[in-house]
Amino acid sequence: MRPAQPACEACEIAPGVTAVAPGAAWLAHSRTLVAADAHLGYEDVVGGALPLWSTTEVLATLTLLARRFAAREIVFLGDVIHAAHMSEGAAREIARGLEALRAEASLVFIAGNHEGRTRGSVILGQTFEEIERDGWRLTHGDRPSHGGLRAIIGHLHPSLRLPGGATVPAFIGSPLLVVVPALTPYSSGLDVLSDDCKRALRAWNVVPRDAHVVAAHAERLYPFGSLARLSDALRATPAPGARGRYRRRALRPDK
Repeated sequence: MRPAQPACEACEIAPGVTAVAPGAAWLAHSRTLVAADAHLGYEDVVGGALPLWSTTEVLATLTLLARRFAAREIVFLGDVIHAAHMSEGAAREIARGLEALRAEASLVFIAGNHEGRTRGSVILGQTFEEIERDGWRLTHGDRPSHGGLRAIIGHLHPSLRLPGGATVPAFIGSPLLVVVPALTPYSSGLDVLSDDCKRALRAWNVVPRDAHVVAAHAERLYPFGSLARLSDALRATPAPGARGRYRRRALRPDK
């Protein structure tokens, strides 16, 4: 399975929206960096005594991207934290990390389903259900809407499942909708070729022929063309030991 275009560090995936490695979107007009599903504090929420290494890694990545693009603001597209209930030590560490990030750019938090009823206000402060930037509506994506502006969302944790079982985060871009991959390293994601993903896109009035897939890995992006083209290519490529059939497992978002 080969990319439709050469690997790159950044590429336009929708009008005015640039995908950048390792997995954020850039809106040049407003100088806004868009990040999705960081799930800060994950280790504390699920394990208590584990170090918050993913929180440190995610915030360091955003710091580097903010400096690279001279970002004016960073918008988190929901699920900023893994859950609102965490230890005081973890909450303080996240607060310190976010405060250091504010030295690079202003921070805007969209509320996601993982923030819970409090919308994460105790840890994050003010959150929004959605905002508008550069003619795009920025929202988490757990509640599809057919009216108003085109949207940039997270929530789905899109990923590309490769032959052999490996997965890589992926962008989905179309004129109506951009889906930004999850920054958390703990999610194997929702297979972009799965029926679950196609149903999720249809809820936003997006069909496979209009959606393009860009895999994100470390410092490079790999554009694979339209979702319809990718589906056709993989159906024609048997996985090892599959006896002529490519098998894949559909994954649920936020898992």
